[in-house]
Amino acid sequence: MAVVLFVCVQNAGRSQMAAALFERRAGGRHRALSAGSRPAERVHPEVVAAMRELGIDLADRRPQKLTPELANAADVVVTMGCGDACPAVPGALRVDWNIPDPAGKDIATVREIRDHIAALVDALLAEIDRHPHGTEPGPREPRPSPERAGEITGGQLSAGERR
Repeated sequence: MAVVLFVCVQNAGRSQMAAALFERRAGGRHRALSAGSRPAERVHPEVVAAMRELGIDLADRRPQKLTPELANAADVVVTMGCGDACPAVPGALRVDWNIPDPAGKDIATVREIRDHIAALVDALLAEIDRHPHGTEPGPREPRPSPERAGEITGGQLSAGERR
């Protein structure tokens, strides 16, 4: 079982959508966590509305602060627009997704962001399922090559992405 940590600034939009979509699509095969470098008080209402359309209720979710403990629990860290505030986790594969912040956007735009995240989540799950030993907890080697992981997930890997 791989643990994937989705991180954005407020943990009130992108990372919440990604974690919920990942959990649903993984069907118990893998686990998702989410956190923010500067968490908001609540999940953005436009995000709650867009996810509710898919039958996922985020209304009771509370953004949480990114901690070293959360970061260290992850096999894969997916950053979503938090720049330098995102963690460097030794041994974890880091993938950067350049996703716009849905805060304050109209519902049509939030749906587009949600659907883009869903496509990236599907690609990430497929990669994790193809390389289960590279993303399982425990010994961190071998991992999928950074070039291949970035290509498949559609993300940009950071410098030093394989730690």
